[in-house]
Amino acid sequence: MLKTSRETIEMALAEVQDINLEQDLISAGMVKDIRIDGDHIKIFLRMGYPASGYVDALRENITDRLQRIPGIKAVELETDASIEAHAVQRGVKTMDNVKNTIAVASGKGGVGKSTTAVNLALALQAEGAKVGILDADIYGPSQPRMLGCHAKPESPDGKSIEPNVSFKLQSMSIGYLVNEETPMIWRGPMVTSALEQLLGDTNWSELDYLIMDLPPGTGDIQLTLCQKIPVSGAIIVTTPQDIALLDARKGLKMFEKVEVPVLGIVENMSTHICSECGHEEHIFGAGGGRQMAEQYEVDLLGSLPLDISIREGVDNGRPTVAMQPDSPLAATYRAIARKAAAKLSLRAKDYSSKFPKIVVENA
Repeated sequence: MLKTSRETIEMALAEVQDINLEQDLISAGMVKDIRIDGDHIKIFLRMGYPASGYVDALRENITDRLQRIPGIKAVELETDASIEAHAVQRGVKTMDNVKNTIAVASGKGGVGKSTTAVNLALALQAEGAKVGILDADIYGPSQPRMLGCHAKPESPDGKSIEPNVSFKLQSMSIGYLVNEETPMIWRGPMVTSALEQLLGDTNWSELDYLIMDLPPGTGDIQLTLCQKIPVSGAIIVTTPQDIALLDARKGLKMFEKVEVPVLGIVENMSTHICSECGHEEHIFGAGGGRQMAEQYEVDLLGSLPLDISIREGVDNGRPTVAMQPDSPLAATYRAIARKAAAKLSLRAKDYSSKFPKIVVENA
């Protein structure tokens, strides 16, 4: 029997690409241990991002590559998908019960940002993460309707509030506290203060990711929010239409100014396929999201079609990922969520929770 060396295995693993990280397993630092027991090899991987829908394909690729090595008959893969906290803007305090915050933003309204946000939150959850969503759009909260949840949150101590839970997703929105038809006639400072309270006074329960559905635009409110609220990374939602891309570029520049990394771009309503004849048409133009991604050297995380079932789902409180988990649309959302989380996993870690706390007491 030929004896397989660790070096030979590492060289083989260096040829296996993680499609979400876009790096090989060795360069990405994913291989934590290799155990050789005769012709049986066990690989220990630390994923660093939720990937329940991808692990089987990765296992198949690893097994296929290692079994080409003479002397290897069996390959076993063990994965650790625990999520680490990542750094936020300098000078902004992180949250105790939230490891990572991902802002979903758009330069303008009407591009499907909130619909994308709720489905990406559910997609991260489906991939194995513990997720919450904060509806940061004080003027036009839409997450209560999209999640089919309208209950007033409970406040056990009169100071903090419990998040509502729908489809096992923790959520908070000003829409839970006011009537759906009540306009929020507030000025900027009041909006910022209200959002900080919604974020900080909610008893989030040990979240891996908190998705923040930001209000559309790039004005003073959005800039102030991004300066005061901890953000680990941002996702820009746009359509291929030129006018939407112009505003999406402003959103990207805004995050650059406040030192928030942009994880990538989601092109929504990229194409429409006729339900009657199957004809595909690019109603809002083609390739705009990819061109923007290339211009600003960020990732195009994925493209979503203009599909009536997505709209009907959120209008009726039945988001696509939750209600059609095995559909091609849900698979697309999950692929986008995996790629975004993978990009975040490559960012600097936040070690503040590991630092000792010094307390001065009078003897």
